[in-house]
Amino acid sequence: MYVVIELKTGKFKPEYAGKLNFYLNLMERTIKDNSDNPTIGLILCEEKQGITVEYAIEGIQKPIGVSQFKLTATLPKKLEKFLPTPQDLAKLKSK
Repeated sequence: MYVVIELKTGKFKPEYAGKLNFYLNLMERTIKDNSDNPTIGLILCEEKQGITVEYAIEGIQKPIGVSQFKLTATLPKKLEKFLPTPQDLAKLKSK
C-alpha cells in the first residue's frame, strides 16, 4: 500500500482533490503492483469546510481523506521518540 500526502497551507480548495486524484492514478499505473492494496490519498490543510470537501471528493472512487493541521513551536513529548532529532537529520544530509 502506498500513501500520497499533500500538505497545503491555508484553506482547502476543491482543486486539491482533483490534483490528488491525478497523483493517485499516477501511482496506480506506474508504481503500485497488483498485489498492493489501493493507494490512499490524504490532503492536510490549515482550514477546511466540511461541505466544500464533500462536494470536492464526492465522485472520486479512490480513498481520499482531508484533515486539518496545526503548527506548533514545540514537538509534543510523546512524539519525540518516534522522530529524528535535528542532529540526526544533519548527519543524513551530510552522507
